[in-house]
Amino acid sequence: MSRPGFFHTSLSQPLKTGVFFLLFLIVEKVKAQDCPRNIDFEQGNFNGWTCYVGSTAAINGQNQISLFSSGPIPNRHTMYSRPVDGGTVDQFGNFPVLCPNGSGHSVRLGNNLGGTEAEGISYTFTIPSNRNTYSLIYHYAVVFQDPNHAPYQQPRLELTVTNLDDDEVINCSSFTFFPNGSPLPGFFLSGQTDSVDVWCKNWTPVTINLNGLAGKTIRLFFKTADCTFRRHFGYAYIDVNSECSSEFVGATYCPDDTAVSVNAPYGYASYTWYDTNFSQILGSGQVLNLSPPPPPGTTIAVKLIPYDGYGCPDTLYADLRDTLTLTAHAGADVVSCNQQPVTIGQNPKPGIVYSWSPATALSNPNIANPRASPAVTTPYYLTIRSTGGGCINKDTVVVTASVVDSSLQLTGKDLFCINTGDSAVLQVNPIESIQWYRNNAPVTGATQTRYKAVQSGTYFARLTNDLGCTSDTRDEVVTVEVPRPAMEYPVEFALINDPLPLKARDFGSSVLWKPASYLDEPTNLNPVFTAPTVLEQLYTIEILTAAGCLTVDTQVVKTIKEIKIYVPGAFTPNNDGLNDYFKPIIEGFRELSYFRVYNRWGQLVYQTNSLNAKGWDGKIGGMLQQSAVFVWTIHGIGVNRKIYTKNGSVALIR
Repeated sequence: MSRPGFFHTSLSQPLKTGVFFLLFLIVEKVKAQDCPRNIDFEQGNFNGWTCYVGSTAAINGQNQISLFSSGPIPNRHTMYSRPVDGGTVDQFGNFPVLCPNGSGHSVRLGNNLGGTEAEGISYTFTIPSNRNTYSLIYHYAVVFQDPNHAPYQQPRLELTVTNLDDDEVINCSSFTFFPNGSPLPGFFLSGQTDSVDVWCKNWTPVTINLNGLAGKTIRLFFKTADCTFRRHFGYAYIDVNSECSSEFVGATYCPDDTAVSVNAPYGYASYTWYDTNFSQILGSGQVLNLSPPPPPGTTIAVKLIPYDGYGCPDTLYADLRDTLTLTAHAGADVVSCNQQPVTIGQNPKPGIVYSWSPATALSNPNIANPRASPAVTTPYYLTIRSTGGGCINKDTVVVTASVVDSSLQLTGKDLFCINTGDSAVLQVNPIESIQWYRNNAPVTGATQTRYKAVQSGTYFARLTNDLGCTSDTRDEVVTVEVPRPAMEYPVEFALINDPLPLKARDFGSSVLWKPASYLDEPTNLNPVFTAPTVLEQLYTIEILTAAGCLTVDTQVVKTIKEIKIYVPGAFTPNNDGLNDYFKPIIEGFRELSYFRVYNRWGQLVYQTNSLNAKGWDGKIGGMLQQSAVFVWTIHGIGVNRKIYTKNGSVALIR
């Protein structure tokens, strides 16, 4: 069931096969008043058009596209403009996304994300009641993604032209494309694949012959849809010609031309040119060259034959007049910032020859709208003429070259300790506007030529001159370090004359043990201690970082004659502060593997592997134990790296 703004289509026998990438192109914009307003998108928006989004599905062996009206949706209805997108090409077909013969705008319908999405745009207009000779032309290039599904499951394009008053589809100008395992005529395999083969077709025109339909209401409807499995996409670039008549570009020429070239719409399979009475063939091909020009008022015709299956044959006419005048438009004066290219001139027009001087720093001095990137301010002179040599006209544009000095100087150190008095000062040359950034975020109030960095981070300045040119300086990484707190290491025990490796914290660039007594290398991170007598030695360890931060740790080393293990024979856990805990007293252990206590039934009542443990409090599971005898065992590694074990018993006394 349909509702206002909702369209539903079902197609089981399409006219053409293939997934698509469509581009309709505009030809030279003359007689635009003959066409409905903005049908060619030259306002740079969707005024007059209705946009749709929706989905596609395979239902009962048919592909069904369901659409509802909406405003333009980003990445589904995308407007392209020549000043921004003039050099952009499609990633699959490698052809421009904008018309290469003068269009200022074109529209991308859909995207390459898949997901059973469908999109559409439509335009409805009424042919003037006094215009029985009326036609439209659109151009397209198509790209097919071929996922090898069943036909009704494939991504697709639908183009429909409908006479709404009589509810008739104009079949010669209406198509459906979906992939079918092999390329259609005129297609080529893209060098850029997307998990499956992609087939492309270069520019092809379609004529919408609306002769004899004066006063009728016509709707153009373009639809795209992904595959029904959510994986494969379809999208289109759309534009419609600005002319709505059977006359075509090239109907006028200059009075001083020595020759005239008449241009028919490009992209047809064949062209045949005739005189007024169709009694003489004048030539073939898209362009008819006449030298000398015929008398003013001469009428010629061209029969257009489309590629097989891409429209109906049509005949266009031109009444040749020597009334052409040309005006050169070099464009408004512009600024080139930091030698970034800027576009000068205007969109090209067929039948005009362009020449720029000087050619220095121009992308191409022989096109209508080259890109200029001069190193110094340069006036560029444009000369235009018709292809027949007449109607010479000139204009000038000045491209001001503005280069922002983005040099950055560092005074001081980029790595320093916060308490040493060192600093990092960044500086740029004076300019209209300065903004300093730290870690890509603007620093509030930092707008001067000098900036003192007091925090670690990556710094740069964004500079803007009085002409609006902006440039960023290079990045400068500044590290401001804070000293680490000092640390007292656990006491180390060593046997007399037995080497003991010591270890300092590893975060500095240098280390110094003081004093150097009994150490093999006091500047080593891990010096070896060896003493010939019993003593207690206090060391300070000075750790200096690359930033200059100093941390002083301490280490006490005691030497002993032998490894000692003393375990009391009794303890009294009565909370009187005397002998309340049972633990071994160890001297010279490097590591305690375990100390365990068992009751007379072999139940483990206490264990630890810490040399600094408080000991057993005489409880099991929180319950006080009565007076009894318990057994213990100890296992550990001495500072001499030997294993020591000992067993015994202890009396718990209440």
